[in-house]
Amino acid sequence: MQDLPATGFLRLPQVLSVIPVSKSTWWAGVRNGRYPQPVRSLGERITAWRAEDVRALIASVSGPGDQQEAA
Repeated sequence: MQDLPATGFLRLPQVLSVIPVSKSTWWAGVRNGRYPQPVRSLGERITAWRAEDVRALIASVSGPGDQQEAA
């Protein structure tokens, strides 16, 4: 998860670089609640996800031995 900022927003290509699914699978997961809801701005033209939400998703699907401790 070192490619993800601790806070801030991620656009879809950034999210998909760390969550190995297709765009259509990602959007289906957003619709059914499996993946975090996006934040939209500028009249619904820009879609992004909170970095904290993506980190939480990764932590929820990772096993206890998969996470490295911060130094």
